[in-house]
Amino acid sequence: MHQSAMDPARHSVTASTDVHDALERASELLRVHDDLLARAALAAEQPDADPAEVEQDIRRQVENLEQIRALLDPLHPADVAYILEALPLTQRLVVWDLVKADRDGDILLEVSDAVRVTLIEYMDDQELVAATGQLDTDEIADLAPDLPREVIEDVFKLLPPEEREQLRSAMSYPEDTAGALMDFDMVQIREDVTLEVVLRYLRRLDELPDHTDQLFVVDRAGQLKGLVPVNLLLVTDVEVVVGDVMKKEFSRFNGNDDAGEVAAAFERYDLISAPVVDDGGRLMGRVSVDAVVDYMHAKTDSEKLSAGGLREDEDIFASVWKSVQNRWTWLALNLITAFIASRVIGLFEGSIGKLVALAALMPIIAGIGGNSGNQTITMIVRALALGQITRQNARKLFAKELSVSALNGLIWGGLVGLFAFLIYHNWQLGLVMMLAMVLNLLLAAFMGVLIPMAMDKLGRDPAVGSSVMITAITDSGGFFIFLGLATLFLL
Repeated sequence: MHQSAMDPARHSVTASTDVHDALERASELLRVHDDLLARAALAAEQPDADPAEVEQDIRRQVENLEQIRALLDPLHPADVAYILEALPLTQRLVVWDLVKADRDGDILLEVSDAVRVTLIEYMDDQELVAATGQLDTDEIADLAPDLPREVIEDVFKLLPPEEREQLRSAMSYPEDTAGALMDFDMVQIREDVTLEVVLRYLRRLDELPDHTDQLFVVDRAGQLKGLVPVNLLLVTDVEVVVGDVMKKEFSRFNGNDDAGEVAAAFERYDLISAPVVDDGGRLMGRVSVDAVVDYMHAKTDSEKLSAGGLREDEDIFASVWKSVQNRWTWLALNLITAFIASRVIGLFEGSIGKLVALAALMPIIAGIGGNSGNQTITMIVRALALGQITRQNARKLFAKELSVSALNGLIWGGLVGLFAFLIYHNWQLGLVMMLAMVLNLLLAAFMGVLIPMAMDKLGRDPAVGSSVMITAITDSGGFFIFLGLATLFLL
């Protein structure tokens, strides 16, 4: 994951341009463009169409497209990506044709995975090779999974040998590892030179890599020896040797380290950049804060989709059939669980027939149980993501969540029991309501801890469909507990 470098001049324009206003303006221009196309198609079917009007419409189309191009040119690639994601497919492709070719690669990095697929499918191999060839090797590695094999092979041939090896290295790491977040744009220095030599070297560079807060000290074999914070260069005597001021204790990562652990370390230690080394301690690249932020953002989006039962990032303007395919799995599971819940209710039809109040009250038990279970699951999934749950503290966590649910059950169960008594003047019904609430919240807590931990143990994403499963369990369980208690004690 990588955020493209920002042109300061372009950014100064973008900073004064509200991207939402740009989207509204682009949408209006595209609507006019569609109207003009429709008029042109209609005129083509009419032999007696006025040539002057046709020519005027063609001229207006060209002017309209130029206005859209002028709107896009000053925008940052991320803003153009935002506009592309918000447009229907046909209009998206019109806008994509108007983007300058030298910006294609940066914009492809910024759009969502689903939208990127639609743009790549629209481009031919030569366009893709040209767009990809403008990028750094770590950025090419980000795009590689979505590119045709032929394009990757052509890009490999165009790269210098050193960059070719870097690309192979970046592509060799699985997604969600430090190696996948790594970039190769960094400053390396030797420990036996003075700070004056380092400063002279830095002044010869056109610019420092983005987010350069420290320089990496390596020996001739590429072994990482230490770090020199950039701010030390400004306050330390230039005659001092690098080896005397470099930090020897610092955060470093192996290319195979979990990306979630890397993100947690960046948050914990307020890192801006950190080195990535191989198993032998040789410097391979670095992870910078922008890559970590992008990773965390993507992870959060993925967890939100997974919690709702969606299998993957979905283009909001995807075809109806593709959207149906993306959503059907958990809807099918919901249907099954709904049938189970209906059969649970069916077991107690006689009880409901004798005491109609049960039908009005049972959704309260199920609804509160579902909400409580989702709260527990959210806490557990977050704790798992942060690595806070261990074998030693898991039992304490179970006990704590059960205690919280028992107390919540007594408090809110007592409240709904009082509500039932005031409405139906039946203290036994109120007592059953309170007991059912306590038991269903205990069930919600137990399953809210068990489901994500079991999925994590099996190597599955604990967020995937957890809310769907807990809602199904607390619905069926709540109905069974409440109606069962009512049958035992009231009828």
